[in-house]
Amino acid sequence: MKRMKMILLAGLQFAGLSAFAQANKYPSYSGVYPHLAMYNNEGECGTGAVVPWAGKLWVITYGPHLPFGSSDKLYEISPSLEQTVRPESIGGTPANRMIHKESNQLFIGPYAIDGSGKVRVIPYTVMPGRHTGNARHLTDPAGKIYYATMEEGFYEVEVKTLQTTMLYKDGNEKPKEKDEGKNYRNELLPGAHGKGVYSGQGVMVYSNNGEPGPQALKQFDIESGSLSEWDGKNWKVVRRNQFVEITGPGGVDGNKNPATDPIWATGWDHKSVLLGVRDNGGWHFFRLPKASHSYDGAHGWNTEWPRIRDIGAPGKPDYLMTMHGLFWRFPGDFSSTHTAGIRPRSAYLKVIGDYTRWNNQLVFGCDDSAQKEFLNKRKTKGNIEGPGQSNSNLWFTALNLPDQLGPNTAEGAVWLNEDVKAGEPSEPFLFAGWPQRAAWVKNNSNANTTFTFESGEQKWSVIKTISVPAGEAAQVVFPATATGEWIRVKTDVASKVTVQFNYAQKDTRGNIPATIFNGLSKVTETTTDGGLIYGLGDNRRALGMAAGDGYYELNEKMELQRKEDASALSFIKEKFAIPKQAVTVEAASVLIVDDNGRRWRLPLGNKAFTGLTEQGALRICREVATERDLLNCHGTFYELPAENADGYAKIRPVASHNFRINDYASYRGLLILTGINPAAKSPRIIRSADGKAAVWAGVIDDLWKLGKPTGKGGPWSSSAVKAGEPSDPYLVAFYDQRSLQLSHEANASIVFTIEMDPVGNGVWMKYKTITVKPGETFRHSFPEGIQARWIRFTADKDCEASAILEYK
Repeated sequence: MKRMKMILLAGLQFAGLSAFAQANKYPSYSGVYPHLAMYNNEGECGTGAVVPWAGKLWVITYGPHLPFGSSDKLYEISPSLEQTVRPESIGGTPANRMIHKESNQLFIGPYAIDGSGKVRVIPYTVMPGRHTGNARHLTDPAGKIYYATMEEGFYEVEVKTLQTTMLYKDGNEKPKEKDEGKNYRNELLPGAHGKGVYSGQGVMVYSNNGEPGPQALKQFDIESGSLSEWDGKNWKVVRRNQFVEITGPGGVDGNKNPATDPIWATGWDHKSVLLGVRDNGGWHFFRLPKASHSYDGAHGWNTEWPRIRDIGAPGKPDYLMTMHGLFWRFPGDFSSTHTAGIRPRSAYLKVIGDYTRWNNQLVFGCDDSAQKEFLNKRKTKGNIEGPGQSNSNLWFTALNLPDQLGPNTAEGAVWLNEDVKAGEPSEPFLFAGWPQRAAWVKNNSNANTTFTFESGEQKWSVIKTISVPAGEAAQVVFPATATGEWIRVKTDVASKVTVQFNYAQKDTRGNIPATIFNGLSKVTETTTDGGLIYGLGDNRRALGMAAGDGYYELNEKMELQRKEDASALSFIKEKFAIPKQAVTVEAASVLIVDDNGRRWRLPLGNKAFTGLTEQGALRICREVATERDLLNCHGTFYELPAENADGYAKIRPVASHNFRINDYASYRGLLILTGINPAAKSPRIIRSADGKAAVWAGVIDDLWKLGKPTGKGGPWSSSAVKAGEPSDPYLVAFYDQRSLQLSHEANASIVFTIEMDPVGNGVWMKYKTITVKPGETFRHSFPEGIQARWIRFTADKDCEASAILEYK
């Protein structure tokens, strides 16, 4: 028997090595295999679900609003990474997946796949709608499953025959033209844009994360979304907020003990991330901070499908949660009575629709490149168009990648300028997991208010009490030794208040970029191989490039080939020209006036960026992950939310660099850069045979490896300042070592008020009031615990003043 086990093990190892060797025949960059890219003919091509089943990896893609089918496909991927497009494919907008163990079937999209890989289809004529989730049946779990759609269609399906019974009619009553511009108003439940569904404890739970109506397309902080449950007869609205994932410890299999196992729900509002758990007959809610605001928006379109999923080895559960740009470690035993163990891991930039563990790797299904950029338009991009054809890809990574990307700095509020009752505690807000923790408190009432902070889990202990005068603000810095899983706050009197938590991780990155970026031209170099790039349409599935007077195409084999196509060359030069004066570079900062007329200032990098920016030699802004932009401004890459998610107000610096990057774009799940040293050689650089064109290939999350954000500048540089008039907001968040020099040219002392906006909502908090004498310079290093997104300055007299900040 022992010898047989050894032979079997050797055989499995050989098979694994053989598959690995075959997979290596395909080019890959940072875990993305270009040949696995998935295209459709729709305005978006997102990855709805990825599930290992029957020895293969099964993947579905979706278009934006296609309840009756589309050009999207069901894909079958072998361990050697050979991709098969299943002929049964009928497309649509699916993101559902569930393994039904009793019948040994995977339900994914409108497909049922048995243990041998045989595919059956439920046609959209029988079950119309955008399939968003599956759940185990409440009364016949062995024989039936539930399907839920994004427009509140609910069906039960017999697992053997696939006979379908409509429980509630889908909101898409009849075929319509593609509608990518609004949410439908449904009659059954409040909110719109359904997302999650799960069952247990005698109910089916359903979520949506959007709101119908034109206001939701513009304003991010209105009432939106809902969490609801159905007992088989009646619906009950649990909470009126934006919710997405609904799952439990059983994940895609369903809970093993449905009567007692908890049900988890994730969501958010404009203040923070929400986490709900249903057990012991009721719901309990908690709050967590946001790393990114790119997922905000009252319409709900910017999230795709956040998940909680077990990525552990068999018998060793290890739950990974994705929510608002942060990977989280999630405890598999999380319940209302055991709430310890949620921990931030690292920040990411990819837009992820689903993920799984497969062949001892993580596989993320992404939403990379949408032809229709929906509401994500802004003048900084110029009149640039989206890619010619929507496409996305899978991202294969090491199991520990969720710990290795960006710093997990995050923030969130329990109250934002809200009326609160005396002695009534806020919802618990996550406290454990960061070395640097602070809170901003503002008393907007007419009476002095005492704020009491308590930490704990089931039992609460007072850790800080602070009294704030009427109309004033204060900072609370918690020592690293302060313990407790959660924190909550209450006031001694009824009041109108803001309490905002800001947490930070020490950024241990240096200023030297990783070697994967070797070969990119330095900003100080006068010669470079640049070019404008564009993902081609018409099913050509290549990246077009205009380099000088030559036209090139990058194919799926990552070969950059010269082509004779005057029409494509002219199109790229005209439609993808880099706009000049997209931003204004001034003496001490970059000034940006957004599409709503709001003014923002960003730090400067190497002075060589100034001339190149003004000449239109550097791409400033482009969408490279769906429904948010990548801003490359004066030597720093930023994540830039869509304007409907509050845009520049919620910008996040990713990394700084000294490279002369001419253009960048998404292609087959990759980030492609131009601006290459003509003599450079690197595995990341693809050069044409004639040597006249070159590109760099990686993924958007490689940008973290450029180095931590740095810069210097400020809102004033020998500027004429009027008394009582605040400066423009200047970015101060997510930087490491921050220092300030404040001076003036007046003959009398000037009193400066320094204010900070913790999140970007326009809620300014007084940080310090400083008196600076004539001829003096006030110097200040900001403590690590003080975090905020924006800073501004006000003088008490007219003067000429300078406020210069340096970030190292």
